[in-house]
Amino acid sequence: MKITLIQCIPSECGTDASLQSFDELIGTGTGADMYIFPEMFASGQIIDPTGPAQEMNGSTVAWMRRKAASLDAAVAGSLAVMENGRYYNRMCMAKPDGSVVLYDKRHLFSYSGENLHYTPGNERVVTEFRGVRILLQICYDLRFPIFCRNMDDYDMIVYVANWPVKRQTSWDVLLRARAMENQCFVAGVNRTGDDMFGHYDGHTVLLSPYGEVLASASDNTVEMVTCDIDMEHLHHFREKFPVMNDADSFTLTDINYKNT
Repeated sequence: MKITLIQCIPSECGTDASLQSFDELIGTGTGADMYIFPEMFASGQIIDPTGPAQEMNGSTVAWMRRKAASLDAAVAGSLAVMENGRYYNRMCMAKPDGSVVLYDKRHLFSYSGENLHYTPGNERVVTEFRGVRILLQICYDLRFPIFCRNMDDYDMIVYVANWPVKRQTSWDVLLRARAMENQCFVAGVNRTGDDMFGHYDGHTVLLSPYGEVLASASDNTVEMVTCDIDMEHLHHFREKFPVMNDADSFTLTDINYKNT
């Protein structure tokens, strides 16, 4: 599978301007099977979603579905969603057939007050696309390894984030740890630029199951990076060094496990 990671600056002019800029950035595409944007990629980080949040039939999800169809690829990223009177930081992965896989952020960032406005998700979502099983995660989820523990049910984790430069070392180290401890590919897609919460310098990266950097974006740039992931190599590594056979068992009783 070929993956394109999109490190970008959400437009301060609003969602429509962001989506137009992404049309221009992507152009006719890179030939990838999957395009991944950061957390709240079309709006920038929204702590209080009252007003800015969209419904699932809003412009951002509609754009993602159109783009997935035109590129014949999956398109993923998160946005603030209002549904049944509640707000969610929701990761959407639109597929070329028009379907959209949804994951609501489990770990809300209480340090910024995100937990005061959003409802946490209660599903651990794994979706299959073109032979790759993908676990969907958002930003702060990265700090909680039990929730993303590989139960031999996924091949790659996708983290979309608004992760500031002052905590950049944690981003770099934890992404690598998640790849190595779960014997999986990890895509970490972060924004760049500035907002009211600080500066973001990116460090968007695709990691191998060994924790090696397969592709990375330059610091403080709007950039797309594209790389293939080798599933045969992953299967061989897991067979040769079957770490997961010795893993501790665990149960998260308040979580539903969703595989699509």
